Amino acid sequence: MIRTLGLYFFRRYAVTALWFLLGVTAVIYLVDFTETSGRLAGLTGYSVPGMVFMTALRVPLILQQTIPFIALFVGMTTLISLNRKYELVVVRAAGISVWQFMLPLCIGALLLGMLAMLAINPLAAWGQRQALNIEATWREAGGTASGAPTVPWIRQISGQTDTIIGAKSMVDNGKMLTDVVLIHFDSDGRIILRQDAASAKLEDGYWRLNGVTETRPGEIPTKSPTVDVPTNLRQELIAEGLSQPETVAFYDLSNKIETARSFGVSTKALETQFHSLMSLPFMLIAMTLIAATVSLKFSRFNQSRSVILGGILSGFVLYVVTVLVKAFGSSGVVPPFIAAWIPVVVAMALGGTILLHQEDG
Repeated sequence: MIRTLGLYFFRRYAVTALWFLLGVTAVIYLVDFTETSGRLAGLTGYSVPGMVFMTALRVPLILQQTIPFIALFVGMTTLISLNRKYELVVVRAAGISVWQFMLPLCIGALLLGMLAMLAINPLAAWGQRQALNIEATWREAGGTASGAPTVPWIRQISGQTDTIIGAKSMVDNGKMLTDVVLIHFDSDGRIILRQDAASAKLEDGYWRLNGVTETRPGEIPTKSPTVDVPTNLRQELIAEGLSQPETVAFYDLSNKIETARSFGVSTKALETQFHSLMSLPFMLIAMTLIAATVSLKFSRFNQSRSVILGGILSGFVLYVVTVLVKAFGSSGVVPPFIAAWIPVVVAMALGGTILLHQEDG
């Protein structure tokens, strides 16, 4: 009986999860298409078919961020549906404990987390890289768009010059940077030159800047079609320094961390991303336990409002705490392992404690 009941509950959870994934994916696509179109419509290379394809590439990355909330709402929806049909009442009357009929739901959450970690994440990383390449190509065509992404910065010391390099995006694994800013300092730390370029290509021993505007203190800015800037940086170091953790697939994170360490680049963000993905399946189990704490009380008609509000508030608080601690881990304030696992352990312990109190006294 337990096996048959477990398969039935698991099937109900899986079907509900599938519908939620399809619905959330459709909403993400529509919202992201609208927002990104408004941001990039002014670019010369922009086209509606290209935007449709680019949005499809970006969907897995955004979907991955919503997975914890999907697990929360799937657990709540499944339990509310079972409650309203008196199925949980019958199950409890048969002497089956909450831990027995919650096990299939927890297994479903674990498998959903594994799917997100092993399938959605690599797809999201690949799609984000391709989307950034498309956007960089459009920008390189000469257009401008409103809104500026976060600029990653790297530093190079060549001869007597200390140079800080920033770019909005990179193409070809770091060999090509777009919307580039180079700020040159002298030996006393004073700014002696700023160079703004449409693109910068890493050649053997120098950067080839295209569409350059040079500004020196007290002088009128000058424009040049191309300028070569000496460098001792290698492509591998550029790729490690500018790569975003979201664009690295789970399977490649370990190698990426080791490579970054060999170049002396900080790996805190990559390590935090790795441990966050490893803890994701258990985070979804925690979300399912939280869903159970607000969904198991029987109420045939008047349960939805209080259940939805309580579940949303609990899940939102957990998600905010997780994101906040993850930011601390990426910046090095908290060790990455602690930053990724502490919220999960606390949430699982809290959900289990509440269920023990409600069900077993």
